[in-house]
Amino acid sequence: MIDPDDMQHCRDAIRHGSLSFHTASRILPAKVRDPALALYAFCRLADDAVDLVDDKAASVLRLRDRLDLAYDGRPLNAPADRAFAAVIADYEMPRALPDALLEGLAWDALGRRYATLSELHDYCARVAAAVGAMMCVLMRVRDADALARACDLGVAMQLTNIARDVGEDARARRMYLPTDWLDAARIDADAFFVEPLPTDAVRGMVRRLLDHADRLYLRAEAGVAALPMGARPGIFAARHIYAGIGTAVRRNGCDSVSWRGRTSRRQKAGWMGLSMLRAGMTVAMPRSAVLYARPLPEVQFLVDAAARQPRASAPWGEGRSGALIGAFAQLEQVDRVRSGRAAG
Repeated sequence: MIDPDDMQHCRDAIRHGSLSFHTASRILPAKVRDPALALYAFCRLADDAVDLVDDKAASVLRLRDRLDLAYDGRPLNAPADRAFAAVIADYEMPRALPDALLEGLAWDALGRRYATLSELHDYCARVAAAVGAMMCVLMRVRDADALARACDLGVAMQLTNIARDVGEDARARRMYLPTDWLDAARIDADAFFVEPLPTDAVRGMVRRLLDHADRLYLRAEAGVAALPMGARPGIFAARHIYAGIGTAVRRNGCDSVSWRGRTSRRQKAGWMGLSMLRAGMTVAMPRSAVLYARPLPEVQFLVDAAARQPRASAPWGEGRSGALIGAFAQLEQVDRVRSGRAAG
């Protein structure tokens, strides 16, 4: 069980760090809400630990060590780490899921760019769909079709975030728009960093991301009826609140360079009411055939990891992938170079 003081720390971290998720979580049942807040606090603080520091490589490597300790049952003496270790033990969280998140953070630390929409899906799978799959585990849902739709929702939410933050990312010298889109529009990413402007071409790319996210939001809805009844309003709320961010960006002509899309408390309250209504309707409505749509190829590994029941003899999975180990090796090299320069 999560220590009450650690749980309160997680609630406070999410209230100040992710208002949209905190709002949606308020209508989850307590047995799902508390572990979800603990999970999200660890993920959010992990993301901030990389995003808000200069030495990103060292930060990801420290996160790797913290995750190792949590899975070993010896978490770092910090509220979010202790709470996440309790979640790991209580729900037998497959190691591949938080490892996927860690890999996405490693890609951020390495300044990776994504040539195609499929490669961007690879990134979204790690930093967002992995969290969706972990949420299913917290709900005791291991059905592959429900997991696929949860991953759809995670990818859609991350694409919305990327579309909203084009200007903010550019000013931090980050680029998530597919580089083949930039090439087709004859936009050089490094030149865009120097002078980010909401040109018609850039607005068009933002619109394309939002259109793609909208299709995934619709696919994701089909999976809500496969979740426990008490959890359905909260998941619908997350879907509507994040899609509402995309709507705000659209209303501003898809200019997310000079303006950052936001939603009001009144809008969030309206979406929460709508979510309660839609959750109630799932009892009477037949399940959509879209539930059984094939998962995005880029999230298949997450579906497989979460759907597979943990083995008693090896409860934490088969170990880290070669790709993740390779990313760590690159980060260690970057960290050694940085440390050498500092010492010099």
